[in-house]
Amino acid sequence: MLNLKPRTKYPISHFIKHFNSWALAIKNAHSPNEALHFYSQMHRQSLSFDSFSILFTLKSCTHLRNLNVIHHLHSHVLKLGFISHVYVATSLLHAYVVTSFGLGCKLFDEMPEKNVVTWNTMITGYSKSGNVDKARGVFDLMPLRAVSSWSAMIAAYMNDGDYDRGLALFREMMRNEGLKPDQVTVGSVLSGCAHLGSVGLLIGKSVHVVTVKNGWELNVDIGTILVDMYAKCGFLNYAIMVFELMKERNVMAWTALICGSAQHGFGKEALCLFEMMQKNGVRPNEMTFTGILSACAHTGLVEDGRKHFKMIEEYGLEPRIQHYGCMVDLFGKAGLLEEAYEVIRNMRFEPNVVIWGSFLVACKEHKKFDMAERVIEQVLRMVKPENDGGVFTLICDLYVLSEKWDDAERVRKLMLNKNVRKARGSSFTQVGL
Repeated sequence: MLNLKPRTKYPISHFIKHFNSWALAIKNAHSPNEALHFYSQMHRQSLSFDSFSILFTLKSCTHLRNLNVIHHLHSHVLKLGFISHVYVATSLLHAYVVTSFGLGCKLFDEMPEKNVVTWNTMITGYSKSGNVDKARGVFDLMPLRAVSSWSAMIAAYMNDGDYDRGLALFREMMRNEGLKPDQVTVGSVLSGCAHLGSVGLLIGKSVHVVTVKNGWELNVDIGTILVDMYAKCGFLNYAIMVFELMKERNVMAWTALICGSAQHGFGKEALCLFEMMQKNGVRPNEMTFTGILSACAHTGLVEDGRKHFKMIEEYGLEPRIQHYGCMVDLFGKAGLLEEAYEVIRNMRFEPNVVIWGSFLVACKEHKKFDMAERVIEQVLRMVKPENDGGVFTLICDLYVLSEKWDDAERVRKLMLNKNVRKARGSSFTQVGL
C-alpha cells in the first residue's frame, strides 16, 4: 500500500488509476484531513466516484465535526445520486447526528430507504440529546429490530439513569423476542444493576450466568462492569473473585476494586491494591485517586491521604474538585479544621455545597462553632432551597448548639419563607465510578 501523504508533492502517475484503489486509500487514511485530501484529488481529476469512496470519506470526516464539510459532502452525495444508497445515506445521517442533530432528524425523515443501522443511529442520537422518550418512539416504530437495536434502547435508559425501564426492556427482549443478548447488551444491563441494590444484584447475577453459559471470555470491559456491580451491591468478595479471574486488567478494573474497597471501609486494603496496581505497571487516573483519598478519609489515614494527594500531580494529573472534597472530609473527620479550611481556601475550584457541607458537619461534630461562623454567611448565599435543605438544617443546628438563638431563628424563618425541605438520604460525601 502506497503511503500517500497529503502535503507531499508527487506526480499523478504515483496513484493507482482505478477508483476502487482511491476508495481504499481514503479508507486507510491516517487522518480525516488526509481522507478529505484524497477525496478532493479525485474531484479535481474528474475521476469517477463509487459508493465506497464517498462512504469512507463520510465516515472519516465525521470525526472533524465540521458542519460545512458535511454540507459539502451532502451536496456531492445528492449530485452523484447516492442518497438512495442506504449505507451512504446512513453514514451521512450519522455525520449530521454528531454535528447538527436537528438536520439529522430532517434527513432521517427524507431518507427513501432505512435499515437497522439507520434506526439505531436515531435512537442513539435522541438518547445523547437527552430525549429518551423520542428514542423509545423511534424504537417502537422500527419494522425490524436486531439485538443492536435493543442494546441501543437499553443503553439509552441506563445512560439516563432510568434503570428500572432499562431492565424491564431487557426482560421483554429475553421473554418475547427470543433474542440472545450480545456483550454490548450485557454491559449496559450490568451497569444499571450496579445502581439497584438487592434487585440489581439478583438480575446482575443472572446476567453473569448468561456470560458464563455462552462461553464468553471475561474480557476487561465485562470484567470491570462486574467488579463495579458486585462492589456497589455490597458483595465485595464476588468483586474480588471476578477481578482475580480477569486475564487483563486496565486502570478502570483496578479503580473499580479500589473504590469498592473504600466504599465498604477497607481503607488499608484499598491502599494495598493501589501499590499492587503500580507494581503491575498500570498508571492511575483521576478516579483512582478519588477512591484512594476516600479510603483514607473513611479510615482516618491522614498521613497517607496527604501523601497520595501530592502524588496526583506527580503522575502528571490535575487535582479535581472531588480530590479536594476528600481532603476536606479527611481533615474534618480527624478534627483538623484549620487544615480543612486551608484546603478550601487554596483549592483551584469554587467550593461547592458538598464541600461546604462536609466542612460544617466536621465543625458540628468537633464543636468548632467559631470555625463554622467564618463561612456560614457565604454558604447561605450559595445554597438552593429546592436542593440543599439539609444544609439549612445543619446551619440552624450549629447556631442552636452555639446558643446563637437569634441567628437560629433567622435561619428558621428563611427556611419557612423559601419553603425549604430537607432531601431524604442526602449526603455530603460522594464517590463513584
